[in-house]
Amino acid sequence: MRYALLITGDEKASENMSAEEGAAIVTAYKRYTEDLMKAGVLLAGEGFHRTDRGARVSVAFGKRKVTDGPFSESKEVIGGYFLIQVKTRDEALEWASRCPAAHYSDRSFVEVREIMEFS
Repeated sequence: MRYALLITGDEKASENMSAEEGAAIVTAYKRYTEDLMKAGVLLAGEGFHRTDRGARVSVAFGKRKVTDGPFSESKEVIGGYFLIQVKTRDEALEWASRCPAAHYSDRSFVEVREIMEFS
């Protein structure tokens, strides 16, 4: 089964972070990614730029609406993802619990979503 581990948190939290804290986070993510690769479960993984470089698109009655970021009303945003392939949901939850985002604060977490498989 394939699962997306969505890295979610408050993107403003990094503004108050020291250089040492930022470096420690990068190191933790590198180590985590290496662990996923060594275990043979990593299919893909990327980080996202901040929302000030993004946009939201909706279409109503045939008219497109584009809202440029940042999205001030969002308390938590998706900052990146890992796509993994594991045998069970419990294994996906175990990998999610090892992700650095699960350990930063009560404002960051890993959302685990199973990928739909179509035959």
